[in-house]
Amino acid sequence: MSETDEKTERIRPRRFHETPGLEDWRVVGEGACAAFRTATFAAGAAFVAELAELLDGEGEEPDVDLRPDTVLVRLITVTDAYYGLTERHLEVARRISALARARGLAADPSAVGTVQVTLDALVVADVLPFWRALLGYENRAGSDEDLIDPRRRSAPFYFQRMDEPRGGRNRVHVDVWVPYDEAEARIAAALAAGGRIVNDADAPSNVVLADPEGNEACVGVAGPPQ
Repeated sequence: MSETDEKTERIRPRRFHETPGLEDWRVVGEGACAAFRTATFAAGAAFVAELAELLDGEGEEPDVDLRPDTVLVRLITVTDAYYGLTERHLEVARRISALARARGLAADPSAVGTVQVTLDALVVADVLPFWRALLGYENRAGSDEDLIDPRRRSAPFYFQRMDEPRGGRNRVHVDVWVPYDEAEARIAAALAAGGRIVNDADAPSNVVLADPEGNEACVGVAGPPQ
């Protein structure tokens, strides 16, 4: 296997989390993410400029979200054939963290997370094209049940197959992906705010909650370390 092939080898979230030196990062459904706190907007902009220079010309630049007091960085490969993490992201994540440390920026793993909208459908092929056209989304590589924003700004949509109509429960719910070390606290907060657990058979990777009127949401964790 060539060096290029090694760097593009696909990896699972657990592989990312088990790699030393990546403590700043969390895989939360839509790639590996890190949030670096900045004192000012200008400090964040300067960090982004250095980040661009650091990774210039390497291809697959990260998604960067500059906010007044935070810079959020996401690493993910998006091609016609693959949507996910590769070995290359392990090295890139280390380099980004090193740059942040050099600038005195601390990471806040609790500040990352992603949201996915899930729709139940009897025939996904009949339903998905409507939402693709309405949202201006694209099919996720390797899946005929997922839609993603091609600009990677808005929540992805997942179409969950049903064998028969389901009465008494909502057919649209939100999946909330949180860092593996934040899930317990997030669930506890939701329960304290009036929620209840509907199903925790797949905990800690997935816990189904409901609000006081029965509207459901899932709290998901991507590849927590053992």
